[in-house]
Amino acid sequence: MRRKLGILISGRGSNMAALVEAARAPDCPYEVALVASDKPEAEGLAWAAEQGIATFAQSPRGMAKAEYEARIDAALRQAGVEAIALAGYMRLLSDDFVARWRGRIVNVHPSLLPKYKGLDTHARAIEAGDSHGGASVHMVTEELDGGEVLGQAEVAILPGDTPESLAERVLKEEHRLYPRIVAEFLCPENLQG
Repeated sequence: MRRKLGILISGRGSNMAALVEAARAPDCPYEVALVASDKPEAEGLAWAAEQGIATFAQSPRGMAKAEYEARIDAALRQAGVEAIALAGYMRLLSDDFVARWRGRIVNVHPSLLPKYKGLDTHARAIEAGDSHGGASVHMVTEELDGGEVLGQAEVAILPGDTPESLAERVLKEEHRLYPRIVAEFLCPENLQG
């Protein structure tokens, strides 16, 4: 039986789309049960709906973080979600939300963790003179980008690279890396809870 995955997005959802495409393979251990967003206008929601995937949108404006997260949590549970993949979700999750889903949330981050947690990862890698940037898939914990790294992909930093040109190449690697690592993570023997 395939595991039910919930995906949280804030924008166009290109990593979400990569996960959805991978789920179409007959041997994929997961199906996407819900795509949820903090931005009702997120492009990725419309794409997911076109694919026949249930969607949920809730703007956090005008409500306490706990109330907002309770609504997202309720939507995930109503959809039968067993694990969550963050795919360009640009809000920090509260410690309480992470605790409720402990061991069942993964994220893709555009750096070779533990380097460059947070934002502006590509600019920071270029400014530091690194030979490579890349992407990491990691467990989500209460510490920002601090959970166990499950997989990485390196991308060479080329002479003349800008944060934008490096980001474009790293994103292509994220689209390959994330579905593979999520599939490994969602094998029944690996998923906690």
